[in-house]
Amino acid sequence: MATEIRTAEQLLRNPHIGRCELIRGELHMMSLSSAQHGRIAARLAMMIGSHVDSKHLGTFFGAETGFKLASEPDTVRAPDVAFVAADRPPAPARGFYPGAPDLAVEVLSPDDRPGYVREKVAEWLEAGTRAVWVVDPRDRTVTVHEPRKGPTTFCEADVLRGGDVLPGFEVPIATIFA
Repeated sequence: MATEIRTAEQLLRNPHIGRCELIRGELHMMSLSSAQHGRIAARLAMMIGSHVDSKHLGTFFGAETGFKLASEPDTVRAPDVAFVAADRPPAPARGFYPGAPDLAVEVLSPDDRPGYVREKVAEWLEAGTRAVWVVDPRDRTVTVHEPRKGPTTFCEADVLRGGDVLPGFEVPIATIFA
């Protein structure tokens, strides 16, 4: 049955199939996350969420939230953490968010291939995401990707700043991995 899912609407009607993304009309199953991956994603969600709420910047989303990036063929991606600015349309009561988040955070898994990660970052940016943070637990780095800029990698000794996407957000990279 899962192979028959080709649209966002079909995916929405089949929540029982498990962790997956719909990429250009093809269903891609994903394995469960490791404990380290989940801990880092949850930690970032707390940090980003606290900042977003305290400054009334918009809405933040945890893992498994679907963002419909394209139609015909449909693409629905789910970052580990996401943020949508307050001036954007609110999330629908039912269904995937229509469009890209302003910020998508991807925490790498040990088996993520570099080409796959580059493709995913490119899809986020092409769909309108203003910043993609790729968090690498193995190297303990965060690489920030923004449209029309080269990637910038920050190490544990650096401070991650939200820039124009998350004004006022600052966190030492080391605390992400603590």
